[in-house]
Amino acid sequence: MRTTLRPCRTAVTLTALTAVAALALAGCGDGADKDKGEPAPDRGLSLKGEKIEVAAVWTGPEQENFTKVLKEFERRTGATVTFVPAQDPIVNFLGTKIAGGAPPDVAMLPQVGAIRQAAAQKWLKPVGPDAKSQLAANYSRGWQELGAVDGTQYGVYFKAANKSLVWYNTAVFENAGASEPKTWKEFLGTAETISASGVTPVSVGGADGWTLTDWFENVYLSQAGPAKYDQLAKHEIKWTDPSVAAALKTLAELFGKPALIAGGSTGALQTEYPASVTQTFTGGDQPKGAMVFEGDFAAVNIAQTKAEIGKDAKVFPFPKVGDGGTSPVVTAGDAAVALKDTKGAQALLAFLASPDAAKIWAAEGGFLSPNKNLDPAAYPNDVQREIAKALIDAGDDFRFDMSDQMPQSFGGTPGKGEWKALQDFLKDPKDVAGAQARLEADAAKAYKAAAKG
Repeated sequence: MRTTLRPCRTAVTLTALTAVAALALAGCGDGADKDKGEPAPDRGLSLKGEKIEVAAVWTGPEQENFTKVLKEFERRTGATVTFVPAQDPIVNFLGTKIAGGAPPDVAMLPQVGAIRQAAAQKWLKPVGPDAKSQLAANYSRGWQELGAVDGTQYGVYFKAANKSLVWYNTAVFENAGASEPKTWKEFLGTAETISASGVTPVSVGGADGWTLTDWFENVYLSQAGPAKYDQLAKHEIKWTDPSVAAALKTLAELFGKPALIAGGSTGALQTEYPASVTQTFTGGDQPKGAMVFEGDFAAVNIAQTKAEIGKDAKVFPFPKVGDGGTSPVVTAGDAAVALKDTKGAQALLAFLASPDAAKIWAAEGGFLSPNKNLDPAAYPNDVQREIAKALIDAGDDFRFDMSDQMPQSFGGTPGKGEWKALQDFLKDPKDVAGAQARLEADAAKAYKAAAKG
């Protein structure tokens, strides 16, 4: 879901309306902005006495880091912001809250499909002029459109993800004499080389079905191409299409060799995503797995080990599949949406669209921003700066996580739909036709239900 890059842009000249929003939300400190030579805006917006609830599914370090962003908003505006832990799928959680007459002011939605579903239910409030101005100044058209439904802007993408990365234990690679692969064939060869050195090569967090959808999407985008990817995401072609069979057969080249997967298929299905990362960077040069595929956010979990990113833990792009394939660029992200049309909710959306809000979490690591005016220096290390650069340089030339574009009942629900079908496929990768049939049956049912509203 990413491709080309542009140098980091400086902030564009703001209209009078946007300047008001910037004065209210985007500045901190006194005196001139040392980077741009502009007067640093002050905190002109007062929300003293206003209470704002923000719901998200984030836990652990992600919740802690997002809370730091909310604390800064409190400091600038005087509002009181409360983080509301939500269950996944969050649309179901919000439905219960709305039915009870107590929706949060703002929610962070992790799927494009969730935004569309919530908009169809008429739960969402359009973003106000201040947030729109921030979006226009700081975001590419592609990221703006992902937060829009039928031409109405509802979402502000605050946190993005580059989901086309493979992290690896450098000590294992050095001991095995392995190098970073660029193609799928080379990737499988590297896995065999590492296996021969005495270390299981690939760690898979199969207990969380979304990791398996990411595996499929990267292979499918690279092998079938963006046009087919878009068609499958919209269910314009069926999951019984030959292109799906080809991608599953490619995955089976890895999933069908239990010796290449930490714990084999059974172990992978019992390994949750966080453990799939930490076990790759625990145990020195004898970890349970030498490589783990996942997004830039894996840095959060790596930080929970003794491994140092850039030294003990490095990363390479997901390998391109097939002779004519290209390295895929798959993204994901979390968008802020307003469920109440209040001054505080709209002000928070505008703040989250500003570079200052992104800068706070970027400094903590495990975070990627689609905000093109965020200074790359905000990221804590060169590895994350390069990942961020790739995202921004991609401009509009990327593909968003396919499962996140689908009805949540199919693409985003634990134990159901695509998540469950791919877990079953990991267990029995020889049954390509059976996996396709289950995927198509569940997809057809979900899209039919979504069409009925």
